[in-house]
Amino acid sequence: MTSDDALEAPGTGYRKGPVLLRGDQIPTTTSDQRLLSGDGDASWLHDDPWRVMRIQSEFVEGFGALAEIGPAVSVFGSARVAADHPDYAIAEAVGRGLVEAGYAVITGGGPGIMAAANKGANQAGGLSIGLGIELPFEQGMNQWVDLGISFRYFFARKMMFVKYAQGFVVLPGGFGTLDELFEALTLVQTHKVTGFPIVLVGSAYWRGLLEWIAGPVVDRGMISRADLDLLTIVDDPGEAVRIVCERGAELRAAELAAVRREAKARRRAAAGNGP
Repeated sequence: MTSDDALEAPGTGYRKGPVLLRGDQIPTTTSDQRLLSGDGDASWLHDDPWRVMRIQSEFVEGFGALAEIGPAVSVFGSARVAADHPDYAIAEAVGRGLVEAGYAVITGGGPGIMAAANKGANQAGGLSIGLGIELPFEQGMNQWVDLGISFRYFFARKMMFVKYAQGFVVLPGGFGTLDELFEALTLVQTHKVTGFPIVLVGSAYWRGLLEWIAGPVVDRGMISRADLDLLTIVDDPGEAVRIVCERGAELRAAELAAVRREAKARRRAAAGNGP
């Protein structure tokens, strides 16, 4: 094992909020499982008020830790990618390129593509952020994270990915990556957030998904054809960074113009001049 391999290995231990557990101390269920359990047990009458306090604390701690990080981009991808896989090198280049473009890099803080993006950001001298999650197996925060936060609840963690990012770069991944991708798409499509660029890296991996979306999903009217423009597919990490920068600037300019138009319309209406 090289020194780099040792650094890239995920930390061991099970994070339960601020508590670290190992060995036989690791519970068999997660906080999310217990929260969502529908077993009919009335113990929730006593437990759920405390859960609300824990959930509140996760939001408060997350907001407090991330409020001043500046412009950032969330990078998603599989935890199962080995350090010698081509996708690992691409993710590392993405992390490095985003830092060189002036962004902090946010990942899930785990191994694989997440560690690669954090490594690229860290070695480029930028801010490398990891948002970890309580899981029923040992994973921990990768060693390339400068600012790490461990969450009990997926929904609190996902809020942080969206709230503090000006864009998303999505590399090949499984269900977790797909979940994060489609949550971002849904928020943009429904205008629950200001539009931001979503870039998929790896055309060979994503092509089938995009063909399905552009085919049956559009053909049946489940989405509009214009929704396809919410996604961009590239193969080159530099192209991914360029699109995030350029598209992000375009969207922010459009948002600013819309705000100014709205303010002007309100001033005119207040002056009695109509819309």
